[in-house]
Amino acid sequence: MLKSIAAVAGAAALLSSLFTAPANADLHFTPPPPGQITIDLVTINGSGCRPGTAAVAVAPDNTAFTVTYSEYLAQAGAGTRPTDARKNCQLAVQVKVPQGYTYAIARADYRGYADLKRGATGTQRASYYFQGMPETIPVTHNIRGPHADNWQFGDTTGVHVYAPCNAIRNFNINTELRVNAGTSDPRTTSFMAMDSTDGSIMTTYHFSWKKCN
Repeated sequence: MLKSIAAVAGAAALLSSLFTAPANADLHFTPPPPGQITIDLVTINGSGCRPGTAAVAVAPDNTAFTVTYSEYLAQAGAGTRPTDARKNCQLAVQVKVPQGYTYAIARADYRGYADLKRGATGTQRASYYFQGMPETIPVTHNIRGPHADNWQFGDTTGVHVYAPCNAIRNFNINTELRVNAGTSDPRTTSFMAMDSTDGSIMTTYHFSWKKCN
């Protein structure tokens, strides 16, 4: 029953971080590059995203890319196991951009659905980094029950980390969902979801573009 509820719900996740632009990037605002941008899901791992349960796509205007999950649900309370309370997902994506451009993630928008009973809490957190660079400090958002509705968060950064110019590096995304039953009625179950079986709810990562010297 819980899974059927979560399938109708939906969501997405992500985050933001503090970075510095490389010396070989133009520091002025740059519109999205012309031409085709492709993105590949290189690896997927985690209890919240078995292989085949996450998909990535680039926006037609090259301003963002999205991640859609189909099985990402954490739950706690009656009828659940301890391992159900925390779910995570680690994605490595490869964004191939036109020659002479590099990108950072300027903003991340994510949303989902939660049914948290009074006394229960839900947590969403994420961090990301380019291959060969330090991982960002996770950003965390909490929801307290009672809450039986959609949830939505957005994170922005004033300074971004840019991928190295003229090099292809995997962009790694680490996300987590956690539910704590707390003082809620032990006969009830609380859950927090980031999945969407029809692709209508997704995490959106907004690009910030720079030209390379």
